[in-house]
Amino acid sequence: MTEPGHIDQQDGRLAIAGDWTLVHYATLKRQVEHLAQAREPSPEGVDLARLAALDTAGAVLLMELVGAGPLAAIDDWGPDLPASRRALLRTLGEAMADNRPPPARPVRPLRDTLARTGQLVEGLWQQQRQLLGFIGQVLATLATTAWRPGRWRLTSVVAQLHQTGLNALPIVALLTFLVGAVVAFLGATVLRDFGATIYTVNLVAFAFLREFGVLLAAILLAGRTASAFTAQLGAMKANEELDAVRTLGLDPIELLVLPRVLAMMLTLPILTFVGMLSGILGGALVCLLALDISLIQFLAILQRDIPLEHFLVGLAKAPLFAFLVAVIGCLEGFKVSGSAQSVGEHTTSSVVQSIFVVILLDAMAALFFMEMGW
Repeated sequence: MTEPGHIDQQDGRLAIAGDWTLVHYATLKRQVEHLAQAREPSPEGVDLARLAALDTAGAVLLMELVGAGPLAAIDDWGPDLPASRRALLRTLGEAMADNRPPPARPVRPLRDTLARTGQLVEGLWQQQRQLLGFIGQVLATLATTAWRPGRWRLTSVVAQLHQTGLNALPIVALLTFLVGAVVAFLGATVLRDFGATIYTVNLVAFAFLREFGVLLAAILLAGRTASAFTAQLGAMKANEELDAVRTLGLDPIELLVLPRVLAMMLTLPILTFVGMLSGILGGALVCLLALDISLIQFLAILQRDIPLEHFLVGLAKAPLFAFLVAVIGCLEGFKVSGSAQSVGEHTTSSVVQSIFVVILLDAMAALFFMEMGW
């Protein structure tokens, strides 16, 4: 009949008795922790004569009670134990005695901050190198297949056009309409103090033709479509489908990346045009309801004061934004390591990178066009 493991205190000695096995681990753990608060780990005053069954769980508790070093020398102070138990305790003690925790690293705030900054900069540099290399691969593949109509994947391009363009039309139109109304309200609030509310029309038209139309559409596609590209390609890599594509002798960039990039480059100018119209329509509605500017007067001011070049400047930025958003989304999908967590991390990274790149390039383009007088 087995006896549950326990510790008896007799005349200042600790008598280890019963079965020290996993079945009784919880009870023994509480006793060992209670004794550890009252004494330092030491084999002195520990009697193992009544120890019955023993497994690795019980051996770990004995190590906490006597210490790893003394347990490695069990042959010196516990010779009466059976050889098998002494071997188990000795092996555990030797393993844990050699596995000392590393010394605590000194805290150096300035040095640690500089080190982390350097790591971030190095990671950013490597990321940009990968992006530039991937852009080169995409452009080289595009140049190779452009003169071979038999290798064009029109079905994939049309499918991606439907997914990235047609399905995104409602949300782009709604968002730009609301932003146009907000811009008109803000402009009218400021311009009313100067008696120049009529220039709200110019404000809305300039804002959406040059900046907000393409910027809002690109940001929406960065959050909606770039993340979808990353998740799709990341799931294919996790399921080893990309390896299967390469095994069949097909190029993943030609098969999977080019249709997405071309579809995005065709889609974003269309969405930009829709965003411009919706934003101006939102501003026109506010002018009609709050400023008593009729729709005919609104259109007349647009025709008279807004040159066509503002529309062309905004539309010219759309293909570049679309190319970079699509390439970043596909690249992050190829960088997935194979786990579900990696898919989520790279999906988030693709959205953040795409939005950052779009806003950065838009700011640089605004400065360039301002200096050129366009």
